[in-house]
Amino acid sequence: MHFFHFLLTVILLLICTCAYIRALAPSLLDKNKSGILGIFWKCARIGERKSPWVAFCCVLMAFSILFVQ
Repeated sequence: MHFFHFLLTVILLLICTCAYIRALAPSLLDKNKSGILGIFWKCARIGERKSPWVAFCCVLMAFSILFVQ
């Protein structure tokens, strides 16, 4: 259970960080759309397109970290 919670936290942080970096410097992530670095571009796209859902998941994760554990 703890591993799954940790994995979700890392994935959410990765999505939010990549979306933030792409908002500041789009050329940094746009030049690496394929290969292993393409994962960061894909995470940024998820963060941009699904931002209400990502924000809801971040709030839910914060609530579980603060009050459940």
